[in-house]
Amino acid sequence: MPTIDQTYKKQNSFAELTHDGQLKDVLPRIQKLDKNLSSLMLSDYQKAIIKNACDELLGRAVQDNSNPLFKLYPYNIEEIALLTDSELPRYLFYRYRYDTFPQRLKLDQFPPCLQIEPTSVCNYRCPFCYQVDSEFTKKSNGMMGMMSLDLFKRLIDQAEGNCEAVTLASRGEPLICPDIEEMLVYTAGKFLALKLNTNAWFLDESKCHSILQSGVNTLVFSADAASEPAYSKLRVNGNLDHVYKNIKLFRDICVKHYPESRTITRVSGVKVSGTDDLSAMKRFWGELVDQVAFVDYNPWENIYDQPANDISEPCSDLWRRMFVWWDGKINPCDSDFKSVLEVGMATPEDLSTVWRSDKYMSLREQHQNKTRSACSPCNRCVVT
Repeated sequence: MPTIDQTYKKQNSFAELTHDGQLKDVLPRIQKLDKNLSSLMLSDYQKAIIKNACDELLGRAVQDNSNPLFKLYPYNIEEIALLTDSELPRYLFYRYRYDTFPQRLKLDQFPPCLQIEPTSVCNYRCPFCYQVDSEFTKKSNGMMGMMSLDLFKRLIDQAEGNCEAVTLASRGEPLICPDIEEMLVYTAGKFLALKLNTNAWFLDESKCHSILQSGVNTLVFSADAASEPAYSKLRVNGNLDHVYKNIKLFRDICVKHYPESRTITRVSGVKVSGTDDLSAMKRFWGELVDQVAFVDYNPWENIYDQPANDISEPCSDLWRRMFVWWDGKINPCDSDFKSVLEVGMATPEDLSTVWRSDKYMSLREQHQNKTRSACSPCNRCVVT
């Protein structure tokens, strides 16, 4: 695997992305929202956040080099295109907090994004993933397991109304979880930024219907190549033909049974040596999905073995998202996949309480005070 001698920017980590969205396509809707904002049934806090978002998008805010203005990326614009006008305020309230709070080190009562791990188990052993660590995957070490449906429902109940971004994925392959279809049913209609990451190996007809009925907003198929043997070398234990057929099945079911679906599909790979270029990826996958992308490589598969570095910039995830593992363990990031930095448990603790807990706040203070070098494994991580 390659090494990295610079920071890894978690925000907008796409190295390459095919897209169609342009800001001019959504500006009239933002102008309309800005004009009518005072009449909407929202809290003063929500209105203030949305007003800030409109001011910055419409060019009414002063540029501060230390705190870049809020912007919409092309994939955000494609998401907005699928929303109704009544949903746009919710989206901007979420997206503004998700993008700018980590840059400005601001915090409110609930994480802008909740990342839930239905399972830590995976059938692949990709060379750039946690799954290559035998200590992690050894069953007797207690890190492998499946989330219970009861715990999942508890998490969703707390997230509903408090955040829009819920991602089902982390250290494992979500579709392995035996309760994944019931989990998807429980999320239906509750979020504007529900995301599912999958290697598509276990994607069958029943799961296709469950995903589409749940209203998953972004479905990411993890694939790094458009040919063999490149695919199998990067997605170890995988097979390109099998995965292609499954993704085609999803496309066909969506077209036939869910023509009004708002699910955006994306094939996304990690940009490492051996991957096909974006044009080859688009030729191979483009007819099956809405977007094709590469994300930058981040050496998280061996963070504990990396040498200490002198990075002092705070990690954005401490202000952006919370990770909940299959067993309810709450972690501030997934680079620390062995949970050295565990900050609490989802049962019996409340997520918002943990989000602002002394342990979480102490970790943020270390990063904010540019002393992350005193905290392990933050001192070996390149994520900012």
